[in-house]
Amino acid sequence: MRSIKVLCLALAASAALAAPVGAQSYPSHGVRVIVPFGAGGPADIYARAVGQYLQEALKQPFTIENKPGAGAVIGTTEAARAAPDGYTLLMMSNTHTANETLIPNKAYNLTRDLVPIAPINAADLVIVVNPAVEAKTLQEFIALAKAKPKQLNYASSGAGTPYHLAGESFKALSGTDIVHVPHRGSGEARTNVIGGHVQMMIDSVTTMAPSIAAGQVRALATTGASRSALLPDVPTVAEAGLKDYEATIWLGFMAPAGTPQPVIDLLNGEMRKMQARPEVKAESAKQGVVGMDMSPAQFGEFIKTDVAKWARIIETANIKVN
Repeated sequence: MRSIKVLCLALAASAALAAPVGAQSYPSHGVRVIVPFGAGGPADIYARAVGQYLQEALKQPFTIENKPGAGAVIGTTEAARAAPDGYTLLMMSNTHTANETLIPNKAYNLTRDLVPIAPINAADLVIVVNPAVEAKTLQEFIALAKAKPKQLNYASSGAGTPYHLAGESFKALSGTDIVHVPHRGSGEARTNVIGGHVQMMIDSVTTMAPSIAAGQVRALATTGASRSALLPDVPTVAEAGLKDYEATIWLGFMAPAGTPQPVIDLLNGEMRKMQARPEVKAESAKQGVVGMDMSPAQFGEFIKTDVAKWARIIETANIKVN
């Protein structure tokens, strides 16, 4: 994964150039970062990149543990139940804010059992189809789906993930009936679209761009307000004729509730220093992502607002977990 290697190198160089952290008791040993998603997706890529930076900056190992399943609930539950000592962190995304409405009876409550550290970045998504699908444009795909209700499938990395919600929102706005096929991770979903087992997917621009360039999938539209720097020849959804459609993925870090505030503040400060470095900004721009810079309190308010936003969208579109 060239994107992982390049970004990790940039972050490691940034950490080496950063001012010394100074004497402190944390961290005195290795830290584990739970990623409740499969390997190869944006959360995994950026968890490894940030972990590499923190390892260099704080002089202790930051070990990534992928624990996918149940729409991120399995890994998140483990993180929420971990000791609140700063040695277990959670890589999270807007999957988690949507799950507050989609999965109300899970074993944890996001804002009660976890505390915000910092956001990392946000990225647009891209609608792709397997090359065997006869539709060459988004409007042609919508027409095809309307002509064949329940005969076309779309892949996601699991119920409640941004890819699932993007698909359901697309169905609601386009008036199509496409069957959701959940997977254990975005890597598995991507593989099945490339292999032709599933016709369509709405995926991160960052991770799908190489497959588009290789001709393994056909890009129909990107989901941002303007065209992606990674895919300048691909129209936005609005340009392609579907108005009022929005779908993004954002990533951030949380920790078990009760984690000491000095630890939260230290981690937040290091992540913000990382994001501010020119070489990190440049590499992020090349990958089509936008860095997010917030204090823990600001990130906490952002999370609450996103929970409320997804509650409205899920209720309006009548999105269900299957």
